[in-house]
Amino acid sequence: MNSFKEKFIKAIFCVIGFSSLLFLLAIVVSLFKGSCLSLTDINQLTFLFSSDWAPYYDPAEYGILSLIISSVFVSLVAGLICVPLGLGTALYLYELAGSKQRKILKPVIEILSGIPSIVFGFFGLAVLAPFMRSALRLPSGLCVLTAAIILGVMTIPVITSIAEDALSFVPKSFREASYALGGNRWQTLIKVIVPAAASGISTSVILAISRIMGETMIVLMIAGGATAIPTSLFSPARPMTSTIAAEMGEAAYGSLHFSALFEIGLILFFITLILNYIAEKISKKYRLKLGHGR
Repeated sequence: MNSFKEKFIKAIFCVIGFSSLLFLLAIVVSLFKGSCLSLTDINQLTFLFSSDWAPYYDPAEYGILSLIISSVFVSLVAGLICVPLGLGTALYLYELAGSKQRKILKPVIEILSGIPSIVFGFFGLAVLAPFMRSALRLPSGLCVLTAAIILGVMTIPVITSIAEDALSFVPKSFREASYALGGNRWQTLIKVIVPAAASGISTSVILAISRIMGETMIVLMIAGGATAIPTSLFSPARPMTSTIAAEMGEAAYGSLHFSALFEIGLILFFITLILNYIAEKISKKYRLKLGHGR
């Protein structure tokens, strides 16, 4: 009887464990199914390397190069903002912050990570965009830089939490060995602790960029919405996610336009999947290096 119960419970947990894989497969199948018409009826070289996205024209034009460049551009600028701030916060919490500072900063970071992205978008639309327009004398404050600043602030907790965990997993023996060899506090931190946690820190950065790439509401609200290739930080842009969100409700079900949006989603899915795979490989390498996994 006990053996039957154990097998039954094991089977239940096995089903639960593999359900995530089934959901992933279902997503991939649905994306491919929705993209079939676009994959067969649109020249894929034109689709990927043309910057003319005009699905409402006659004839319609389906080129997503400007959307891809906008996504990459916004993500890179946001990364330049969130990476130093996130890593700096993680290093401060790990090495310098006292118990009082940690009691203040940790809840703030946790609250920041729990704020819905649409709230960040409202702040960017109501506060930051008007400030950028007046301070920099721009025709519009809705641009790459505005979106990147909000995205960067939103993803600081991702980097901070993962990077701090990576730093805390470094064995104390590393620090003690450095001190025994004559290293001071800062030499130990920069030349011993940080390199030992480099893989975990790299993972935090990649996951943050992946989060930025997949964000929708913020770029939909404050990136500007222009389908042209952005030429500067102050140009309006339209990343892939905002294009899907803006046009999916207007595209006729089963139309070529509808299918093209699915293909954009498919491309975005594989980009984020690759980024997450790289992060997992780096994380695994980190665990093996420090003896915390197999």
